[in-house]
Amino acid sequence: MGKGPRSDANLAPECTCTPTSCLNGAIAARSALTAIPFRNPIYGGLRSGMSVYIQGMIPHHVNRFSVNFSCGQFDGTDIAFHFNPRFDGRDTVVFNTFQSGSWGPEERKNDGIPFRKGGHFELVFLVNPGSFQVNVNGFPFYEYRHRIPLERVQCVHVAGDVTIQSLTVVGGGGGMATLPSFPTGGPAPGFPNMSLPVMGGPVYNPPVPYNGMMPGGMCSKKTVVVRGFVPVGAQRFHINFKVSSTNDIALHFNPRMNENTVVRNSQLRGSWGQEERKNPFNPFLPGQYFDISIRFGNQRYKIYVNGQNFCEYKHRFPAFHLIDSLEIAGNVVLSLVQC
Repeated sequence: MGKGPRSDANLAPECTCTPTSCLNGAIAARSALTAIPFRNPIYGGLRSGMSVYIQGMIPHHVNRFSVNFSCGQFDGTDIAFHFNPRFDGRDTVVFNTFQSGSWGPEERKNDGIPFRKGGHFELVFLVNPGSFQVNVNGFPFYEYRHRIPLERVQCVHVAGDVTIQSLTVVGGGGGMATLPSFPTGGPAPGFPNMSLPVMGGPVYNPPVPYNGMMPGGMCSKKTVVVRGFVPVGAQRFHINFKVSSTNDIALHFNPRMNENTVVRNSQLRGSWGQEERKNPFNPFLPGQYFDISIRFGNQRYKIYVNGQNFCEYKHRFPAFHLIDSLEIAGNVVLSLVQC
């Protein structure tokens, strides 16, 4: 790799991320990114149990890009982990560490690159005591053993031929905090103390808890899409379809990672009904992203997770045109909500 970091590892001169916040010992910073290269500081250093969640797109003209876990925010700083997909005909991913002015021995994965030109991706770095676990699009991809102490890592830096839509740092200290990103045009819908958003177009990177209004209610064949990420240490989260005038919950969709199940139920006139727990598989795992589609039918909801038919739920509140509110809360990082 030469005597110093390549141009795709040079750090941006200025950080443009949302500041980091702490809650119950957990750290999360969420950034809506535009300019590349880009760097996101990790105040207090990286720790075991934290994770970094990146959503982006690979342009058609891509040559290579990199994600660097750097020990500082200046050119030439040590890089604990250099993740470097290369689309130069060999289609390989290089992993390395830059320390004391020199690159260490490369590690390479040459049996297929998980990124598609012109395609979107979800990239998750799980920080374990002895290694970084890299997951791409929901599947384990590579494990890289630490060569530099974790606590020295102060920054995540992204450079090269890539478009980044969001970067979220989630820290595991017993709780979880998230910060809203503010895309062009104003604050993100659903930000606390603001009027609830009118749904229709996609809402990117909304904060949790999320509350959105659906004027006109639901109708047959309408589909609601929720995409996000289950952080390490997450216990549970829920998606509620509600009637704002009565606070009834027509559908309570409740992944419980601590019980390895997904509960469905309704709360009508203040009382919960019979739980439904039969699941063909459990798609909600710590460190994994998910894509939920909930389709309204005349008799039932049809729920798909990660493109697979997950379950059906018969209507217990048949006047679903009165369902006008969507609530999402719990241990989850949201990347998109659309209905």
